[in-house]
Amino acid sequence: MASMKDIAARCGVSVATVSKALNDHSDIGEETKARIREVAKEIGYFPNSMARALKTNHTNNIGVLFVDEAQSGLTHDYFSHVLDYFKRTVEEKGYDITFLNNKGQGHMSYLEHCRYRGFDGVVIACVDFFDPQVVELVQSDIPVVTIDHMFNNRISIMSDNVGGMRDLLEHVYSLGHRRIAYIHGADSSVTRERLSSFYYNAERLGLEVPDEYIKEAAYRNSKEAAEKTKELLDLKNPPTCIFYPDDFACYGGINEINDRGLRIPEDISVVGYDGIRIGRHIRPQLTTLRQDTGMIGTQAGEKLISLIERPKTTLVEQVIIRGEVYPGETVKRLK
Repeated sequence: MASMKDIAARCGVSVATVSKALNDHSDIGEETKARIREVAKEIGYFPNSMARALKTNHTNNIGVLFVDEAQSGLTHDYFSHVLDYFKRTVEEKGYDITFLNNKGQGHMSYLEHCRYRGFDGVVIACVDFFDPQVVELVQSDIPVVTIDHMFNNRISIMSDNVGGMRDLLEHVYSLGHRRIAYIHGADSSVTRERLSSFYYNAERLGLEVPDEYIKEAAYRNSKEAAEKTKELLDLKNPPTCIFYPDDFACYGGINEINDRGLRIPEDISVVGYDGIRIGRHIRPQLTTLRQDTGMIGTQAGEKLISLIERPKTTLVEQVIIRGEVYPGETVKRLK
């Protein structure tokens, strides 16, 4: 196996100079660095990650805690895009990522697994943020960034759920709808923000929202969304438009509507949330709130790296990422 001594011998420099060149120290000339890196490549030298970790106290490895209850894994329409941009961002900075779980490692807790792996930091998304193991990890000394959930003294990257719901409701209102129902997701900080915004802006716009217009279905659960859609359509005075917790769940509602022989948007209007790509390729195109998954993932990566590399000067803050209404074709303009 090639070593730094071999590189030093080939280049006629000391081992210390080789080490500084490979670690891009400023006191080594660019020409010397280039020569040393070229020789390292020629002889097949790769630094030992464990040795580097002992020397620098960094492994350049970041943990990703992602637990999707729907079992869709990385096919998750929304979070797969977020994590893809996160991965691109940290890899450009020389970091690797490892997905984190507490299975297969002697049933370690999340925190124990992080210490076992030597993660420099962890990003947390799509989990039960109230799980004691998650709370333990967040309260530890490991740099952490959360996505779509806020903890005290931790950086969080948040979708603008309040503004997104406001914009969607104003859009539907502007098209003449006054009987608007909302099938929201299961209880979470995201759900609470969206639901509060729905009620607040409905009141601001002068809309009455009967209790029977508010239903709950788990995120990305098309079957539950279809059942709640059935309940809404069976009302004596049904809504003219139904909001869904996410685009995927919305398709369950669309199926129920189609099964009844109703037309979208002629007979009933529907609205999704997230802006997943498939919604723009079906007919009619889905009206939804398109979230900026690229910016969410990128900001999570940049903030976590800053927290790892510059802990004393990195501000602990809540970063809000705005989305935009995608008008689509599933909301009818009423006279």
